[in-house]
Amino acid sequence: MFLWAGSKATDGRNEGRSIYQKSREYDVLDKKKTVTALRAGEDRAILLGLGMVILSVMMYFVLGITILRSYSDRVWTDETSCTVVNSTIACDVNCSYGCGTECRRSSRYPCLQVFVSLNSSGKVVRLLHNEETQDSNPECFYVPKCRKDYAATHVVVQNISERLKSQHTVQCFVDPTDRMDSAILTQIYGRVAVFHSLFWPTCTLIGGTIIIAMVKLTQYLSIMCERVDRIKR
Repeated sequence: MFLWAGSKATDGRNEGRSIYQKSREYDVLDKKKTVTALRAGEDRAILLGLGMVILSVMMYFVLGITILRSYSDRVWTDETSCTVVNSTIACDVNCSYGCGTECRRSSRYPCLQVFVSLNSSGKVVRLLHNEETQDSNPECFYVPKCRKDYAATHVVVQNISERLKSQHTVQCFVDPTDRMDSAILTQIYGRVAVFHSLFWPTCTLIGGTIIIAMVKLTQYLSIMCERVDRIKR
């Protein structure tokens, strides 16, 4: 009886130890899974931050070539008040539009000519819509997209002409050096365009840098916590 009770107690202890060992093994496995998941999440966060930083650098490069360069080379810089002297459709201009793969057809659009008087000097100059109009057709105020339906294009241009006549006085931009004998109504590469071209890449760069810094800080704090736990043990 004594031997049987002793063996039973020993078996109970062994079972208790085995259950404790299994629980510890489960805890270790759970901890390993948690650490693995955290490391995977940290790696993805770092990749996201690096991607945002690289994207912002590319945006700075592209926008620096296009918008910032165009802004520095702009001619119409001084803003002044202009009085509309004449706004009429002078003639039709031939153009071509795409109708499919390697297919081009001819059409036309009305050429709206607008002349304004500069209130600062009294000089009468031709008014253009923006900087691109000077390259497309400097004789016309507005160069619409070439379409098959000439009547629809004519209605659009006619509405622009009537709106300019009704406003009578508009704000325009002129060349302070008088090299260009024309004025423009709106600036494509103005201060607002430069602000947006710099603001959004900067936000992307700051966001990516913050993500990387937060991940590195989390890793550093995790290492410090492990060292503190080892010292306490």
